[in-house]
Amino acid sequence: MSETIAGVRIPDSAMAREATELVREAASPLLFDHSRRVFLWGALRGREQGLRFDPELLYVGAMFHDLGLTERFRRTDQRFEIDGADEARRFLRSHGITGEEADRVWTAIALHTTPEIPLHMAPEIALVTRGVELDVLGIGYRAVSDEERAAVVEAHPRPDFKNRILAAFTEGLKDRPETTFGNVKADVLAHYVPGFVRGDFVEVIKGSAWPE
Repeated sequence: MSETIAGVRIPDSAMAREATELVREAASPLLFDHSRRVFLWGALRGREQGLRFDPELLYVGAMFHDLGLTERFRRTDQRFEIDGADEARRFLRSHGITGEEADRVWTAIALHTTPEIPLHMAPEIALVTRGVELDVLGIGYRAVSDEERAAVVEAHPRPDFKNRILAAFTEGLKDRPETTFGNVKADVLAHYVPGFVRGDFVEVIKGSAWPE
């Protein structure tokens, strides 16, 4: 039976149920609840903005967006966003969803920590970012009602979320610090990993193989 939270229906197809169980098994309760909230915030923001979006694609994008932070799916040779994006595309293809739709979800996950650009793209791409921004950064906090916010948090609580999500970011990224060059996750490692030195774009240019 489908579940409704804050007026948002949770997708209940076989694919959506499989996505739910995959994330429940692979991720910590912290990341599972965060990912579900990202879907709910994204759907609420989409409704508020009058956007037409595919709820199942948005759901897979939201649920898989942090899989790259999990022990099962994280790699050390690429950005964690790409870990989750690649797994989402494999998952969608296993359910017969290919081409532009699968690419849309891949892009939604790959760009979810890149400010502003996703908001000018397809609704599913924009709304994964909207959901992440609301849950992690508080951007758009007042765009949902107090009642909607309370219903979402009651269903998926966030005890000590700020500190715990920062710890999850640190754990998922500390073995691949070079992948944070030029993106917001460098700030996390600068705070929590002793000895971390962030890459410097200017120094990369000056130190390149070009003579001038």
